Amino acid sequence: MPDADAPVQEQKKFYENIPVEKHGFFLKGCGQLDWGMKNRLARVFNPQSGRTVMLAIDHGYFQGPTTGLERVDVTILPLAPYCDALMLTRGILRTTIPASTQKPIVMRASGGPSILKELSNEELAMDMEDAIRMNVSAVALQVFIGGEYETRSVHNMTRLIDAGLRYGMPVMAVTAVGKDMVRDARYFRLACRICAELGAQFVKTYYVAEGFQTITSSCPVPIVMAGGKKIPELDALTMAYKAVQEGAAGVDMGRNIFQSDAPEAMLQAIREVVHNNMKPAAALKLYESLKAKGKKARE
Repeated sequence: MPDADAPVQEQKKFYENIPVEKHGFFLKGCGQLDWGMKNRLARVFNPQSGRTVMLAIDHGYFQGPTTGLERVDVTILPLAPYCDALMLTRGILRTTIPASTQKPIVMRASGGPSILKELSNEELAMDMEDAIRMNVSAVALQVFIGGEYETRSVHNMTRLIDAGLRYGMPVMAVTAVGKDMVRDARYFRLACRICAELGAQFVKTYYVAEGFQTITSSCPVPIVMAGGKKIPELDALTMAYKAVQEGAAGVDMGRNIFQSDAPEAMLQAIREVVHNNMKPAAALKLYESLKAKGKKARE
C-alpha cells in the first residue's frame, strides 16, 4: 500500500548519511542483557560515573536490631537522599520506607539461620513475584563459597538468577565470609568468579589490601565493595577510594555509615570519593565540615 502522503514524500527525512548509533551499555559484562534488566541496573548504578553508593541496612535479617538500625524510620530515612540505592529486606520496605520514595531498592532475597546458628544454611526467602510487586531494582543473596552449605547457597543463587532472567530482574551475589574462611585475594577471586560464571549480574565482595585489582579484573561483571565492620572514618574513606581506583563499580556500605558519628556527613563524603574520585584526606575534611555544620544546625 502506498504512503498516504506520497505526493510530498520528497519532504521526508531518512538521514541516510547518518549511521544508526549502536547503543552499548556502561557496565562491564552487561551489554547483552535485556532492556528491562539494563534499565534496572541503570537505576542502581549512576550512568555518568558508572558507579554506585548503596546504603546497606539489611543486617537485621540475621542479626536483629543492629546498633544504628534500632529505628530505621528515625536513623535511616534521613540518609536516603544521599545514597544511590537502598539495600534492605522486604519487611523493612513494606513497614518503614515511604512508597513515595524514588530511590532504587536492592532487596535481600535469602535468609534462614540467625547469628545463633550456621549462617551458610540459608534458603531463598522470597518469591521473585514479590520483588516485582514491590518494584525493586535488583535482588541480593548470600553465596557461601567454602561454607558448610556451599552447594545449597550456590543453588539458591542459580534459582534466583533463573527467576530474574524471566522477569528482567538483576541479581547481586554477596560473597559471604564465614569464621573459617580466609579473607584474601585468592579466596575472593574464586568466590566472585563462581558467582559471575553462574550468572549473577553483579557481585558484592570485601576489599583486601593486597591483590584487590586481581579480583575486579578477573570478574567479568561489576563488583561492589562491601563496607564490613565499623572502622575509623579516614580508614573507611581510604578503603572506598582504593576499591574504586582498583576497579570496583562502587560500594555498599552500612555500619561505616549509620554507625558513624555523623552519618549524613559520612555518606556525602563517600559519594564524593566514589563518584568524583575525591582523595581520602579531602573527603575527611568534607566530612568534618559537614559534621560541624550539622551539629551547629541542631544547637
